[in-house]
Order: sequence, then structure tokens, then C-alpha cells
Amino acid sequence: MPKIKTNRAAAKRFGKTGSGKFTYHKSHASHILTKKSPKRKRSLRKTQIISNSNVKELRLLMPNG
Repeated sequence: MPKIKTNRAAAKRFGKTGSGKFTYHKSHASHILTKKSPKRKRSLRKTQIISNSNVKELRLLMPNG
């Protein structure tokens, strides 16, 4: 049997924590920042945890972690 490959697009966008949860960075934080409030920009810097409804699909895309 061939090895199972990791989806490289998903690997660049998502990380895995020590407990097995998936993390990601929020979008809209790269340009046109003048109209966004400081509070909004601060919240865009934080990493988020993937919701449980999307975890099953991510496990298929990233079987090797």
C-alpha cells in the first residue's frame, strides 16, 4: 500500500496543538487596516481553534499531523 499523503494546502493553513486540536489564523489582517478598529485588529492576531464540525474533514486532509 502507498503512504497516505498530507494535503499541503491544509498543512500551510492549519496547525495542530499538543492535545490534538487544530488551530488557524483569522483572515482580513493583511491590508486595508486603516478602516479597521484597533480592537478588531487585535482580535485578528489571535489564533483560533477549529470547530468540532470541521475536525473530521481536517483529519482526512492531514492524517500525519
